[in-house]
Amino acid sequence: MTTTCQLYLISPLDVGGDFPDRLDAALSAAPVAAFQFRVKGLDQHEAARLAAPLQAICAAKDVAFIVNDDMALAKRLKADGVHLGQGDGDPKEARSLLGPGAQIGVTCHASRHLAMEAGEAGADYVAFGAFFPTTTKEVEHRADPEILTWWQGLFELPCVAIGGITPDNAKLLVDAGADFLAMSGAVWNHPEGPAAAVKAFAAILKGQPTG
Repeated sequence: MTTTCQLYLISPLDVGGDFPDRLDAALSAAPVAAFQFRVKGLDQHEAARLAAPLQAICAAKDVAFIVNDDMALAKRLKADGVHLGQGDGDPKEARSLLGPGAQIGVTCHASRHLAMEAGEAGADYVAFGAFFPTTTKEVEHRADPEILTWWQGLFELPCVAIGGITPDNAKLLVDAGADFLAMSGAVWNHPEGPAAAVKAFAAILKGQPTG
């Protein structure tokens, strides 16, 4: 089975200042399927204020706007979906709160059991990782690319690869069967800017050499 892998961008923790312009540049560079709004330690009002311009940019580019961790914020924003960590609630609860059209993702680390549980609970996608060292968050779980191949062989539910993904190592995960590549630092910290990073990843998905 051949699946077309797509790009899934995750925000840095600081989405103020010129970040809306940087997001616009990234989403203009090549097709991106989804953007995850990931901020920590803000009250809901402040988070909603920061989210508004980013959500508008995503809507204009036809990019799904996913809220990290917070079902209540996702409902307030009428976001396209929510991404749940293992301690952030149940997909069934998110479904009842956000409705049948919401995209609900679940972090499953390197666990086949957690992924199957998430699928049974109604998740729309499962996320495996971290596959490589990352500075975006502390890594407690390391996943092997083989888990993507295993998942693809058994389940229709899309899988997202996350954690330390760069243009140099992305092809390994695409070949293993990832439906989506989720990146943060490799895009926002790219020396030539986020647009150059997205173009580099998009070239890999097309099977083109980069550089």
